[in-house]
Amino acid sequence: MDWLSVFLTIAGLGLFETISSIDNAIINAEVLSTMQPKARRWFLVWGLLIAVFLIRGLLPWLIVWATMPALGPLGALTATFSSDPQVHEAIERSAPILLIGGGTFLVFLFFHWLFLEPKHFGLRGERFFQRQGVWFYAVISVLLTVIVWFALDQFPAMAFGAVVGSTAFFITHGFKENAAQSEKELMREGLSDVSKIFYLEVIDATFSIDGVLGAFAFTLSVPLILLGNGLGAFVVRELTIGNIERIKKYIYIKNGAMYSILFLGTIMLLESFGVQVPSWVSPVLTFGVVGFFFFKSRREMPVPSAE
Repeated sequence: MDWLSVFLTIAGLGLFETISSIDNAIINAEVLSTMQPKARRWFLVWGLLIAVFLIRGLLPWLIVWATMPALGPLGALTATFSSDPQVHEAIERSAPILLIGGGTFLVFLFFHWLFLEPKHFGLRGERFFQRQGVWFYAVISVLLTVIVWFALDQFPAMAFGAVVGSTAFFITHGFKENAAQSEKELMREGLSDVSKIFYLEVIDATFSIDGVLGAFAFTLSVPLILLGNGLGAFVVRELTIGNIERIKKYIYIKNGAMYSILFLGTIMLLESFGVQVPSWVSPVLTFGVVGFFFFKSRREMPVPSAE
């Protein structure tokens, strides 16, 4: 990996982590507004360390280690930087399981947004799919069947990886639904700041799953994922502190995040079946898609009055 590829990967990871965490940042900002200054400072400082090192750092390392146990804990951390041919063999043998699981998760996430979640309609066809919400479960069931069918022919363990990705989607979706309901409880007067901090950390962990799994479309290197996602987590914390209302005005940013998720999930699925995708494709696609919806949002922002 040359320095340009490393830079693109870290920058793309940071951008993807930022846009995929916007909903999380909004929840954090609204709940933090009801807390005492001391509790807010604790969450914004120590919560950042927890978010970066314990969640966005520990989780990808555990995923790589679980997928490639032969590498061991240290090997899982430094795998892509190793010159040991046995390490490369272990990566090539086990990476498809990780990629197909993450790809299935991300593609399911996109279709859930497309069919069921409220949104600002940024492209033609989105309104149509929103009206066909009843078909969401049929679409992802057929999609999972197709993925598993081809995976069984390629490598049976990949089929299990796809099912795990599907299971992870429904588990985290349940937690997110609960988070939306918990936000109302967190805003209620009388709940202690300690309780609010605890809930915010749980919600942050849940929302981080999307960014962590999407990161594997950029690289299998845990150190690079830690750097990129850490950068994104820091930006999200800065948005949480003072710019959430401005970010809300960019009404199509969520659309950009979800189309990025679709492309990254598709790349992971293709790579799991042996298709070679250049390392620059994921970050360039992410910047292109997010940039398109960013400028589309700016064009539709209300013009400030001259008064």
